[in-house]
Amino acid sequence: MNKWEENIRKVVPYVPGEQPQESGVIKLNTNENPYPPSPKVYEAHRKIEIDCYALYPDPAASELVTALEQYYGLEHGQVFVGVGSDDVLALSFLTFFNSDKPILFPDVTYSFYPVWADVYRIPYECPELDENFRIKPEDYRRENGGIVIANPNAPTSIGMKRSEVEEIISSNPDVIVIVDEAYVDFGGETVLPLLKKYENLLVVRTYSKSRSMAGARIGFAMGNKRLIQALTDVKESINSYTMTMESIRIGAASLEDEDYFQRNLRKIVETRESAKKELEKRGFAVLPSQTNFLFAAHQKAEGQYLFEELRQRKIFVRHFNGERIGNYLRITVGTDEQMKRLFEALDEILGE
Repeated sequence: MNKWEENIRKVVPYVPGEQPQESGVIKLNTNENPYPPSPKVYEAHRKIEIDCYALYPDPAASELVTALEQYYGLEHGQVFVGVGSDDVLALSFLTFFNSDKPILFPDVTYSFYPVWADVYRIPYECPELDENFRIKPEDYRRENGGIVIANPNAPTSIGMKRSEVEEIISSNPDVIVIVDEAYVDFGGETVLPLLKKYENLLVVRTYSKSRSMAGARIGFAMGNKRLIQALTDVKESINSYTMTMESIRIGAASLEDEDYFQRNLRKIVETRESAKKELEKRGFAVLPSQTNFLFAAHQKAEGQYLFEELRQRKIFVRHFNGERIGNYLRITVGTDEQMKRLFEALDEILGE
């Protein structure tokens, strides 16, 4: 090893879902929305003049922040926006988890959490989910430097009741509790009403799933004004101009079309429930989902085998090699036609 290499920060990076570039692929591996965003998003995009791209965007993203505050009934200063919820979460780890005590998050959850902890040298511990892959609130009643909970959880797809999350928040008044609600619009129970009750609560959301805008990279956090100001101070100490002018405009426009938003959510939930039944007919055990994906294990066929066979047929799902979840597939809910193709492929594979 060269001497200069000794000072390089070394971490095991997060591995995102595969992004196949070939044609004819059915992509059910990254929990994207199969439907386009609202026509109002396209209209806002179309109205942007080319000259605007020569200028720096508003560092405060005021248009988008104001729209989000109004949409969620919050006061000015209660919303922070970033380049996707990953950006918001990473900044939140950096801002709020600064003690020598370990932060807590489940042993099976979003696999970016331990990566951020390692990057920022934050100690952490991972209480185990129970035998049904559910979070046990009592496991979070111990000394810690902060807590992050994905609700509904990923990759398990299971949601907690608000009262269960509140049990964790109320038991930890001296640390920040982050609730990652990336999938809450698909049937989860939000903790947003608890913002008025708990100053140590930060709720993080994304446009990538329910709003069909993964490519725009828009995430946001909601909390009390002191938390949001702390996040803003850290962000502006790194890079003031994080969001593009276009993302600010189209993000605000998306909030203006509630009917379209709700129709898309209903379509995905209906397809999810019918897909769950189809998988169960084929011998899968499927966890109860409040997300836009299903977490399923076949009673006989191994998860790795099914993953590889589907991939050969240009159907991409997600497989994790974790000790407790190695036999499971995470399957994004696509269109009805895409799910039909998936079931046809599974019938062929399982028939063999």
